[in-house]
Amino acid sequence: MDNDTVKIAAQAIDHESPKEHVGPDLEEKIENGSSPDGSLHKTEHGAEVSGTKEKDVEMVETEIQDPEPVKVPRSQRRGLFGRFSILAEVEEPKHYPRRTKWYITFVVALAAVAAPMGSAIIFPSLLQISDDLHTSPTITNLSAALYMLSMSIFPLWWSSFSETLGRRTIYLTSFTLFLLFNILSAVSKDIAMLIIMRVLGGGAAASVQAVGAGTIADVWEVRERGRAMGIFYLGPLCGPLFAPIIGGALAEKFGWRSTQWFLAIYGGAVLVFLFFALPETLKATKSPSSETEKDLASDGPNLARTTSRQSVQRKTAKHIKTAKRIFLDPLKIILYLRFPAVLITVYYASITFGSLYLLNVSLQTTFSKPPYNFSTTLVGLTYIPNSIGYVLASLFGGKWTDKIMAREAKRAGRYDEKGKLMYRPEDRMRENAWIAAFLYPSALVWYGWTAEKGIFWLVPLVANFFFGIGSMLIFAMATTMLTEFMPKKASNGVAVNNFVRNIFSCVGAIVAQPLISAIGNGWLFTGVGVIATASSAVIWAMRRFGPRWRQVMDRELNQAG
Repeated sequence: MDNDTVKIAAQAIDHESPKEHVGPDLEEKIENGSSPDGSLHKTEHGAEVSGTKEKDVEMVETEIQDPEPVKVPRSQRRGLFGRFSILAEVEEPKHYPRRTKWYITFVVALAAVAAPMGSAIIFPSLLQISDDLHTSPTITNLSAALYMLSMSIFPLWWSSFSETLGRRTIYLTSFTLFLLFNILSAVSKDIAMLIIMRVLGGGAAASVQAVGAGTIADVWEVRERGRAMGIFYLGPLCGPLFAPIIGGALAEKFGWRSTQWFLAIYGGAVLVFLFFALPETLKATKSPSSETEKDLASDGPNLARTTSRQSVQRKTAKHIKTAKRIFLDPLKIILYLRFPAVLITVYYASITFGSLYLLNVSLQTTFSKPPYNFSTTLVGLTYIPNSIGYVLASLFGGKWTDKIMAREAKRAGRYDEKGKLMYRPEDRMRENAWIAAFLYPSALVWYGWTAEKGIFWLVPLVANFFFGIGSMLIFAMATTMLTEFMPKKASNGVAVNNFVRNIFSCVGAIVAQPLISAIGNGWLFTGVGVIATASSAVIWAMRRFGPRWRQVMDRELNQAG
């Protein structure tokens, strides 16, 4: 391997390739075979070669198999109440059997349903809440909009703490809070209390949006991470799929408060499941670290003589350091936006996410009024088509991006000295991104004008199906890329994505109603479609400048680490 290839290898995501992918030297060795005396002889037209060739093939297959996972003794398991987990913690989470990896993915996806469900379940009953709590629809929309804002801010702290406290502790803490705040939302006496409790509840459940992607990165290798991330995203997307249906049915029969009780029950059930079913997956570092040793040395008893003034100064410095870790360090995650590769990936996902919440508010507003006049339950059903699109894109889109990534690595001949394919995150943004970039803006314009003209309800809802496919391809692609741009801080990359995109969705939920009233669905979604189409320049920029940006980012992150 020449020097240029070695340099690229140091800056690419290194991962074992599938069985059919081996390095050029090893391919030649396997194809040629070996004679008993060690000399090589050529095969002709697929003829059988000596037994040494078979041994070489077996060697390659053995090398890429994951070792047996080494279980951590129950008394040494990490995380809050870690010893109560039925599934054992292991020293290297990527060594879990595939069946166990899919099980962990399912558990985390189940938890990821909570936050988007809390957001979407209230949409069909917004007018009912306005009447019951004697407020305007615009103020009531704040309970949905600020919920999204909390989902953008709180994950910064959840993500930061998860990298030190571990994933399990964050899951259990956040879902305990989610249960409490939803109970308080259900008994709210006025709109102010409802908004505050929903903001806190959304912030609690939002932990899974960042930490969950970190868990996926903990257990899955790069070559399969796109597919796993797509399946994980089925959780957040089942929220928008089922929540409006459940919310509409509950609100019509029992009133809007029943939607909040439903969230409390769901949160409690997930909390119990996480308590017994999910081990810690953050890979343990050498303990104690040099930094920890320094902290212990400074915090431990000092046998030297110290003055009262020195003692006070040490205690003050310790408190300042603790406050900095709690309040300021999580905000450093936002600084990842200084890297162009992260910035444009987050921007593109955020534009798409903001348009999603414009669409969500429009569905409730448009189909509850003439000429459609749908009931609360039927309004909930209008959210199904785009959610079906989400599910289909999740099932097939992630696997598609994995194949694209492997294809690009093979096409460029990026193998390391062991014959392993070396993957680059920017390779995920290829023809799949261009298809999505055309599909979802076109669907927005289609929906906007057909809804504006009051055309038969099926026509605008079919448009939403295609919006669901296009937007989900972008969501999953962007999230997976961010975990790979920062492999050692996967949850931080997703947290900064959630921070920006949920700000966009909050703004979208606030301005949707006034804009629809002012210019109508047609011009609103035409404008959004134009912005989304122009934003697809991100795909070209990533293709043109992505490798250079990533190399600079890798160097800076490695120096900082």
